[in-house]
Parts: sequence; C-alpha cells; structure tokens
Amino acid sequence: MKPGMQQPDVDSLPQQHRISVAPMMDWTDRHDRYFLRQISRHAVLYTEMVTTGALLHGDAKRFLRYDASEHPLVLQLGGSEPDTMAECARMAEDWGYAEVNINVGCPSDRVQSGAFGAGLMREPDLVARCVAAMSEAVSIPVTVKSRIGVDDQEPETVLPDFIRRVVDAGCRHVVVHARKAWLQGLSPKENRDVPPLDYPLVHAMKQQFGELQISINGGIATLDEAEAQLAHVDGVMIGRAAYQTPWVLADADRRFYGAGESTLTPWDVADAMVEYAARRMAEGVPLKSITRHMLGLFQGCAGARAWRRHLSENAFRDDARPELIREAAEHFCPWYSNAPRIRAVPNSSTPVSL
Repeated sequence: MKPGMQQPDVDSLPQQHRISVAPMMDWTDRHDRYFLRQISRHAVLYTEMVTTGALLHGDAKRFLRYDASEHPLVLQLGGSEPDTMAECARMAEDWGYAEVNINVGCPSDRVQSGAFGAGLMREPDLVARCVAAMSEAVSIPVTVKSRIGVDDQEPETVLPDFIRRVVDAGCRHVVVHARKAWLQGLSPKENRDVPPLDYPLVHAMKQQFGELQISINGGIATLDEAEAQLAHVDGVMIGRAAYQTPWVLADADRRFYGAGESTLTPWDVADAMVEYAARRMAEGVPLKSITRHMLGLFQGCAGARAWRRHLSENAFRDDARPELIREAAEHFCPWYSNAPRIRAVPNSSTPVSL
C-alpha cells in the first residue's frame, strides 16, 4: 500500500453503499470528491472512469492519487482484458481503494471504440472473466456498474442473465443504471435522459438475487426519492443531482447513517475549501480546477447566481488566490457569515435560522 494510505474497513461497505455518488467523466475528480466529502462524511464516492491503458501506460499517479478523507472511495475501471484489468485492480488495492468497479454502462463513442463500457452488456462472459481475474488478484471487492441492456436487447432477459454470470464469477455488488443505452442513434447526453427508466426491473433483480447487493442509479435527484428506492434495493447512486446541486447530500448522514443532527452550512463548506485550495495550489493546481466543481453549492439560495458568476469570472485569473472562495461567499451570500447562522435546508430553497 502506498505510504500514507489507510485501508478502509471492507466489512462496513455494504452499509456505506446506502448512498453513493456516481462516477462521472470530467466531474468526479479528486477536487470534486474532496468537496463532496465536506458535505457528507459517509456516502461512498467513486472516481471518474479510468482506463486500463491510462494506468498502465500513462501517469498512473495522476489518476490514482486522492486525499485520505475521500474514503470510502471506489476506483472505476474501463477495460475488457482480464489480465490488464487484474493488474489495474492490484494497483487499486495498493493505493488503498475500498473497491474496484468495472464500467459496463458508459455509452460514449470513445468507450465503444475501446471495447468497454455499455457495449460489454453484449459480452457477459467476457465481463465475468474480468470479474474472476480481478477477484483472484485482490482482496478488496470487485463490483460492476451496468445498464439494463443496450440497443435492441430485451432487458427482462438480458439483465438477469448478465447478473447471474458476474455473480457466478465472484461479484457481490452490482450497480444498475435503470435505463437502456442506445449505442446506435443516441448521443451520450441523450442516453442519460431519453431511454425510459425501468425501476421495477431493478427491484425485481433484488428479489431474484436476494444475497446480491444491488444499488440503483438513474434519475434520482433527492433524498426522499432515495429513501423510497431503499425500500426495494440495498443502495442508491445519485449522479448529476449530486454534482449540480451538491447540498442534496447534506442530510444524508443523519437520514441513512445514524449521524446526529448537523449544523453544517454551505458557508462551512466554502471555508473548508479555502484551506484545501491553498494546499493544492501550493502543488501547482490552478484555482479554477477546484472552484469549477463548487458552482452549485448555494443553488436555491439568495445570491447563488452572483456566487457562480464571481467564481467563474475570476478563478481563471493568474492572480487568483484561495481567498476568492471566501470573498464570493461573503459578498454574494452575506447572510451565511452573520449571526445567527443560517443554513439551507436540503431540497429546499428556503433558508432557516439555526
């Protein structure tokens, strides 16, 4: 294991997966994950999808490094060759990741041309061989994130067969994005919205595979919606809502992990990110690489638009400093810095006095 890395408690991961944040390309990098961890201490975080080629032939440290506070943290891999997937799984374990996840859901053109992602729904035996090779190589869990099918496949037939094969290969946790992926005819963006959601099919998979841990993904935007899903499955993965309106996670620890009532405010998060930005900028990271993930922090609150504009217009400047974050919060969301402290209620646009 890399110096300074601390292996998480694998036995606690099923409970931790009650709420997780989806792996999202260009979004869930290390800076976004640190930011989200300030809002929820317990939700499971995922890396962006990292290809086996990037790890084996590129700057592996760039893709694998993270702050220890990001745990519980899962590395998502893109690939389809069992040997190279196993080698990269070993790298994930060496770096202290809690789990390694196989991407069988991304519909982008780049993923299709690389023979991995959603196209692997057509090759369940190959996915199973990857699961088996990776499980033999590491002691951390090997998991799979899939769609319910692709193109003209019949999900009611394809999905249970796919799940059975990966379970037989050693997988004990499957995350299902409850939409088909149309690899012919829809863009990656359209694939996130156009194919209809089929939550009941995913619920049926939990009934059929009772011992398997199943998480559901797709279109879930609030904790109320997440709680309703948890009546049917083991975990809920939230995607774009967690990025665009990150305060949606603010009450997750109390509602799903037994934490006490929180006094955390968006102001507290902004303040923590000033300190984080100072550390990262000392290493050469530009401020804009951090603040681009924070634009939705005050979403639904007075001053949110001015907050976004100030960060967007100034974080790219050569003389930008970490204090820009605090300045934006003080000047454009001033009620957060005055007594009595105010916090925004998750899923609400109405501030409330503490």
